[in-house]
Amino acid sequence: MNICVFLSAADLDERYTVPAREFAELLGRGGHTLVWGGSESGLMKVVADGVQEAGGRLVGVSVDFLAAKARTNADEMVIADDLAERKALLLAKADAFVIMVGGTGTLDEATDILELKKHGRHAKPVVVLNTDGFYDGLRLQFQRMEDEGFLPVPLTDLVFFAKDGVGALAYLEESAGLR
Repeated sequence: MNICVFLSAADLDERYTVPAREFAELLGRGGHTLVWGGSESGLMKVVADGVQEAGGRLVGVSVDFLAAKARTNADEMVIADDLAERKALLLAKADAFVIMVGGTGTLDEATDILELKKHGRHAKPVVVLNTDGFYDGLRLQFQRMEDEGFLPVPLTDLVFFAKDGVGALAYLEESAGLR
């Protein structure tokens, strides 16, 4: 399965890097392909290293203004002209999505993919990997959106919140009929 992971390119402490590395190793050992922003820095590098070292493939989609930071030994690397093209390519190359810890870029990618799913533009599973409760506030906000009628579909049809990488991967594999 081609699993797109949205995540930070920042250098983060162990409470985020250790679970990210563990999830990456699960992906690689499971024979999955990581589709990601292609960066060779921060948490993006941690996950790419883990997947690759555990036997998985890497498909990167970088963007022109970040091309200098792109991983050179990915199995495939595409350089998009802009962020909109990058998101479209990530969507096209992925069978499923995992949202890991990140900043505004990660949040932009996450909300874009959820908006497309809400409108029926794709039916791919989306998981928020809620490491150390990072997305507790977002989960509450989504619940309020649902409770107050802002979501035309049930929240559970849009996104699954997982506490750890094992739960995230189990949900994705079940969704794909692999379990």
